[in-house]
Amino acid sequence: MTENELKVGDYNRVFEEEFLPHADALNTFAYHLTFNEDDAADLVQETYLKAFRFIEKYDRGTNAKAWLFKILKNAFINSYRKKTKQPTKVDFEEIISYHDEEDSNYSGYIDLRQEMFQEMMSDEVTTAINALSVDFRTVILLCDIEGFKYDEIAKIINIPIGTVRSRLHRARNELKQKLKTYAESMGYRDKRSK
Repeated sequence: MTENELKVGDYNRVFEEEFLPHADALNTFAYHLTFNEDDAADLVQETYLKAFRFIEKYDRGTNAKAWLFKILKNAFINSYRKKTKQPTKVDFEEIISYHDEEDSNYSGYIDLRQEMFQEMMSDEVTTAINALSVDFRTVILLCDIEGFKYDEIAKIINIPIGTVRSRLHRARNELKQKLKTYAESMGYRDKRSK
């Protein structure tokens, strides 16, 4: 076996053992960035392609999840920049099927976020998280859903740790305001207001 074949075998092992176990977490994060199942799948695929392409730069045994999330975040930013420079596209098939539908209350929009987080959190919480700006949503998802530490989040999204703390604080306050009525309807009361 040549040295090159050994490297490829090692790379395949790293990919399977350290990278692939994070596919579900990457897909969830990608969906919350794109709000589109197909775009999320494309983003995860692009992430894995880039990870394999640059696998020699990965230090085996380090935080593979953080490395993959950083690749995904950068791929999302690059994709977003490309899309903002393109003219708006209209799917005429979707428009035709919408107008041909007998039910006038029909909506082609299906909230897949509801399905994804059905077992984890209520629709109201998911909707509130998704209503946050992308900067706030990103830090909430990375910290509170994926469990990354502040320093890992700072590396993933390439901002100072103080900015991570600030965004988390502001995002959590915004969520608290968005969910106040819902929490009260579920029987929770703010004990500080007494």
